[in-house]
Amino acid sequence: MLESIRVTGNSIALPPKPKSKVKRRHFSTLPKPKLQPEPQLSRSFEKGDDFSGKRFCILTAIKPTNLEKERLRFFKSDYTYNPQFEYANPSLPGVLARHSNASDRFLKQSINIMELTLQKYGSYEQFEQATGGSLLSKTRIWSHVRKYMMKEGCMGEIVVHLTEDLLSRASMTVVNGCPTLTINVSTAREHWLEGMLRHEIGTHYFRGINNLQQPWNSWTGRKKHELKPNNPTEEGLASIHSVLFRKDPFLWRAALLYYTVYRASQMSFCELFRDIGKFVKDPNTRWDYCVRAKRGWTDTSQPGCFSKDQVYLDGILQILRYRQTIDFHLLTALGKVSYEDVDRLKGLAITENMRVPHFLQDHDRYMEHLEKIMEVNELTDRELRDLIY
Repeated sequence: MLESIRVTGNSIALPPKPKSKVKRRHFSTLPKPKLQPEPQLSRSFEKGDDFSGKRFCILTAIKPTNLEKERLRFFKSDYTYNPQFEYANPSLPGVLARHSNASDRFLKQSINIMELTLQKYGSYEQFEQATGGSLLSKTRIWSHVRKYMMKEGCMGEIVVHLTEDLLSRASMTVVNGCPTLTINVSTAREHWLEGMLRHEIGTHYFRGINNLQQPWNSWTGRKKHELKPNNPTEEGLASIHSVLFRKDPFLWRAALLYYTVYRASQMSFCELFRDIGKFVKDPNTRWDYCVRAKRGWTDTSQPGCFSKDQVYLDGILQILRYRQTIDFHLLTALGKVSYEDVDRLKGLAITENMRVPHFLQDHDRYMEHLEKIMEVNELTDRELRDLIY
C-alpha cells in the first residue's frame, strides 16, 4: 500500500469495499515516488466539496438500498411504476436541498450536442459501438490500466477494483488511506478506457496528490485562502480529458446528464424514462440515467432531481470559455482549485516536483484538441462569452 500518502482526520464516510462481483489488484512493480511528509487532512482525493461541519459523503447517503428490487418492479410494470427508494442513511435534508435545484443555463447546448451526435450516428447505441468499440474482458482492462499507470509513473500507488455494481463508469476515492480506482466493467470499452483513466488518474488523482503539498490542503487552509469550490472545475476538466483524443469528441455523456437532471426536476421517474427515450433507446441505460437524476428522493412519482450531475457540462463549458487564458499545467499542479483561483494562488503555491499527466506535456497538441472539441460540438466563442461572463 502507499505509505507516503495517508489520509487522516475525521472519517470520510466511504462505502465498504465491495464483497461480490469485484476483482482487486494492487500494481506495485515500480518504486513509489518520494513525497514530502503527509499533511493532516481528509477527503484529499474526493471530487466534491465539504457539505457540512461534519465530513459527510452525500453520494454514499443517497444510494438506494432497494435499487435492484425497484428495478425489477419497474421493468415488470412495463415502465409505468414510479420507484419508491429506500436509504440506509438518509441524507441531511439541508444538504439534499442544496442539490435539488436544476439549471437550464446550458440546456440548449446539451440538446444540440446530443442532436449532432444522433445526426451523425443515427442512435446512441451506434455511436457507442462505432466510437467506443467493443466491451473489454477483465484481463484486457488490467492490461490497459497497467500500461496507463506505467505511462504516468504511478505504478504501485493505486489500488484497482473491477466491479459491475457502480452507477458511474469509474470512481477515484480513498479507502483505508489508499487511493482506490473502481472501474465498472460493464461500461469499459476499448477506445474509451484510456479516456476514463485520464479522467480518474490523470485529473482526479494527480490533482489530489498535488493538493497534499499545498497550503490549502485542509478545509481550514481552504477557508484561510478563500478558495472557491473545487467544482465545477474538477469535473469539467476531468470530462474534457475523457474525450480529449477521440476522433469524434462529442460531449454526449455530459450533455445527457445535464438534460436528464433538468427534466427530472419537472417530471416523475416514468415520465423522465419516456422523455429521454428520444436520445437513448436501451432501457437499461435509460434506467441508470434516471436513477442518477432521481437518487436521494424516496417517492419518484413527484418532480425532483439530484442536481450534481449538471456539474460536468457546466465545468466543461466554463473551461472551454476561458481555455486561452487558463494555465492548464498550474491548474493541475495547484491541486484541488478552481480555474478562477489559479492566478491568485500561484505565488503562494509549491510548484516543484508536482505531478502533471503525460498528455499535458505537449501544450500545442493539447490546445489543438480543445479546439477540436469546440468544433465537433459546434460551440463558438461568441456563444460561450454570452453565456459565461
